Amino acid sequence: MRALSIAATGMNAQQTNLEVIANNIANINTTGFKRARAEFSDLLYQVDRLQGVPNRANANVVPEGVSIGLGVKTAAVRNLHIQGSLVSTGNRYDLAITGNGWYQITGADGETLYTRAGAFNTNANGELVTLDGFAVQPAITVPSDAVEVVVNKSGQVFARLDGQAELQELGQLTLATFANESGLAALGDNLFRETPASGPATTGVPGDPGFGTIQQGYLEASNVDPVKEITELISAQRAYEMNSKVIQAADEMAAVVSKNIR
Repeated sequence: MRALSIAATGMNAQQTNLEVIANNIANINTTGFKRARAEFSDLLYQVDRLQGVPNRANANVVPEGVSIGLGVKTAAVRNLHIQGSLVSTGNRYDLAITGNGWYQITGADGETLYTRAGAFNTNANGELVTLDGFAVQPAITVPSDAVEVVVNKSGQVFARLDGQAELQELGQLTLATFANESGLAALGDNLFRETPASGPATTGVPGDPGFGTIQQGYLEASNVDPVKEITELISAQRAYEMNSKVIQAADEMAAVVSKNIR
């Protein structure tokens, strides 16, 4: 009975949907996290009668055929790169992006990775790094005798050294954008990798057309909406229950047939 296998695909799809929602809720307080959404598509159709052809020789064309769907499958899990709210921290190395753009990070193997989580710090050499110690590109080194660090909205980094009144420019932060941000590969640790689906990175200065600006002393919060996630959770649960009811009904129908055979 096809209903059993069809409903089973529906239950598997809703299980995937539930896992995506659970990951969203688990990362509700993760800096720079972007919520994901499961996308589904129907499976192949079994054609019992084809429309648009004559039923027999010299007969009229059949206006409608018989096509039985075979279920559903997960087509994609899409990350929704929508701006999260800004949270004030007062930390001079916390840098939030307002608008489009990604920070460029040097990974463990030298590969360029990308992140929206601007919770930075300095290492023993004064280099600006992520919480995992990966260096920010372009490299910014803060002198050990710096008493104040200022990052303006255009990404210029300045420091006031001990005993000096004038600010000294340390470097320029740049941002990267992509034609298809949803095509980036999520690696965990708030890091993403460029893929053929995302297209190559386009770098530029914050504040230029198409690029966001930088807010010092702020972090971008997760864009997960708890109310929306709970609503999606209830919807997934109900869909799962309905598919299980289909399996139960198909089992009862098969039981009737088997009882009559006996």
